[in-house]
Amino acid sequence: MSTSTLSAPAHLPSWPPEVSPEQLDHLLLLATTHALTNGFILLAPPAPTPGNPPTQTFAAPMSIFPTPFPRRLFDRVRLLQPIYNVLYARVALDWEFIDGVFQGVSRVDDFQGALWRGWKSIREDLVQDLQLGIFRSDYLLHDTGDEKPLAIKQVEFNTIASSFGALSQRAGELHRYLARATNGYYNASPEMNRMSNYPENHSLELTAEGLSDAWKMYGRTRAAILFVVQPTERNIFDQRWLEYELMAKNDGLRVLRHTMRELEDLAQVEQLTQRLYLPCPEDPYSSATEIAVVYYRAGYGPNDYSTGSEWDTRLLLERSRAIKCPSMALQLAGAKKIQQVLAEPGKLEEFLLGENQPDVGFGAGAGKLNQNHVDMLRETWIGLYPMNSIGLEMALNHPELYVLKPQREGGGNNIYREDIPEYLASLEGNKKDTSAAYILMEMIEPPPGVGNLLLKGGEKRPKLTEVVRIVNREAGTLLRTKGRDSDEGGVAIGISSIDSPFLVE
Repeated sequence: MSTSTLSAPAHLPSWPPEVSPEQLDHLLLLATTHALTNGFILLAPPAPTPGNPPTQTFAAPMSIFPTPFPRRLFDRVRLLQPIYNVLYARVALDWEFIDGVFQGVSRVDDFQGALWRGWKSIREDLVQDLQLGIFRSDYLLHDTGDEKPLAIKQVEFNTIASSFGALSQRAGELHRYLARATNGYYNASPEMNRMSNYPENHSLELTAEGLSDAWKMYGRTRAAILFVVQPTERNIFDQRWLEYELMAKNDGLRVLRHTMRELEDLAQVEQLTQRLYLPCPEDPYSSATEIAVVYYRAGYGPNDYSTGSEWDTRLLLERSRAIKCPSMALQLAGAKKIQQVLAEPGKLEEFLLGENQPDVGFGAGAGKLNQNHVDMLRETWIGLYPMNSIGLEMALNHPELYVLKPQREGGGNNIYREDIPEYLASLEGNKKDTSAAYILMEMIEPPPGVGNLLLKGGEKRPKLTEVVRIVNREAGTLLRTKGRDSDEGGVAIGISSIDSPFLVE
């Protein structure tokens, strides 16, 4: 088997480079052993449970080559992230704005309604002013056509359980290793021997640093960090790497892991101080461990609240003095409806340039936000529309141009193109006005003609496919690569592979 190149647009190189069958076999051996050695892995099913530890893993879905990505756009999204951080931090602090958005959403979306009403019920009594946001802004390359330069367009902004920070760092390390071990992928091109084209990525260390900073700001060195996790988690190594990094860089810091269901029985909040405690049978000097930071890798969808009692647990944690990542307000700020409302005229200026907005920091030496920053953000947006009568008409008359998005996280929830009319018809019998539960977004059109060799977890041979690139930037980069034959893009749901960029001019 040999690779073949696809005819790419003039602004991107043909990809992937051509290698012989023997060279490809060698690359596969090097890639999979490097992944297994360095924890670039997922658990084989079933997920581990107490008394049933994991016994099998396989290499995480990966690309054999890094994927070409324009350097100017890579640099641009890195500049954008601090601005986006300010925007969503200010949204989370604007109770009136959030209430205005969710009054409509809550009438038709039970999950978002429960989250909003729960937060409203306790927000006047919160004792912890600090919040931690670990965000991920998702982008797609957009081909504007007519030989114009490629653009970058935002897909969504994630404020809870932003995953693959650790494994994305491993992907970059993998591709740099392959380039060095094979003399630039067998001298496929002069550019592949230039290590400056393989950008360093420290998303693991910097994400852990954010959690560590929150722990230090809490100010009690014997307190621990709590990871709230799902009971059937197979992406456990992406989380464990954060745990190991935290404990290696902070003397005395411990990380505890519990599901929402477990916390229902274990979590206790001291009435006088509102400090959060968990039992600590392994510590002979203490009957309970104080929690400094609650880091959610669960809690972002209805399945995490299957019995209803999990909401009581979530509110208990929210009321406590522990720093939440994210707070309920920050989670609400990441809803798709917020994204659409922010795209309305004047909203960006209101949040970024308004005189009475809180100072949430804009990075050392970055200066004051100005209209140029607003314009930079707006350039990354594609058309976003409410599902009112105009949006409905657009969706029905030209569904091939749009994606219909509900207020959900985790992948597999969107309705694409020609499937939209039939889906909307299925909602007609619903007595509720469901328009507020969805937004309509123009489809981003990735540039055609660029492929890669994608190796799925547990498989022995890669598949040559034309690919779509998604860059997510926060304390590093994550490049998820998928075949053009799929509109969805999740790694955890088996569609995308974890990749790293190869910078091109």
